Amino acid sequence: MAVLFAATLIRSTFGFGEALVAMPLLVLRLRVSVATPLTVLVSAAMAAVIVIQDWRHVQWRSAAGLIAAALPGVPVGVWLLAKGNEEAVKLILGGVIVGFSLYSLLAKTARRLSEDRPKWLLACGFLSGVLGGAYGMNGPPLAVYGTLRRWSPQHFRATLQGYFLAASAAGLAGYTTLGMMNGVVGRYFLVSLPGVMAAIWLGSAMNRRMQGNGFIRVVYGGLLVIGAALVIQAARG
Repeated sequence: MAVLFAATLIRSTFGFGEALVAMPLLVLRLRVSVATPLTVLVSAAMAAVIVIQDWRHVQWRSAAGLIAAALPGVPVGVWLLAKGNEEAVKLILGGVIVGFSLYSLLAKTARRLSEDRPKWLLACGFLSGVLGGAYGMNGPPLAVYGTLRRWSPQHFRATLQGYFLAASAAGLAGYTTLGMMNGVVGRYFLVSLPGVMAAIWLGSAMNRRMQGNGFIRVVYGGLLVIGAALVIQAARG
């Protein structure tokens, strides 16, 4: 309950980042076959609540483009996980995220997209699919795109939930087909639900208080942490 509350609070406040908290801690007490569908089920519930609450803030065209671009990336990520060198993939992806975040934090004039640009939309969407298929970590490329577009904290959070709702629904369909959505997962979900709903409410209140450049710097700081964590994992093998 504590882990899912903390992960939900992070996601509800910033729009992404819960994967770095939820899975590493849940698997200390639960089997991966329980922790993974449980996390995705909580993600779907969270995304649905936020989209219903804030549907006016969702950039629907951007969300649809990111989802479409992510679809071919998912099997690539699964293949890399199964056949590739996991440490090399994490090192490259982590290095790219760290480099881009540092550049964006330190550059005097940050890059900005005034409208959807196909090459950025396709690149960020595809990479989110790769990261999601390999490690269940779709968020960083989506966050990069949102900061480039300079979405407000409210648009940023709501639009990413539109993406995560579709991604989580697809994941749940797959887990159901494999028989992983069982009574054990359902019981853990029901037990965690009050804390999850409280975290969504608290995160929504915190998100509404955030503004412009300060929010962008916090997002890049979070990306820097995620990228560094990938690099450290790769170095430790």
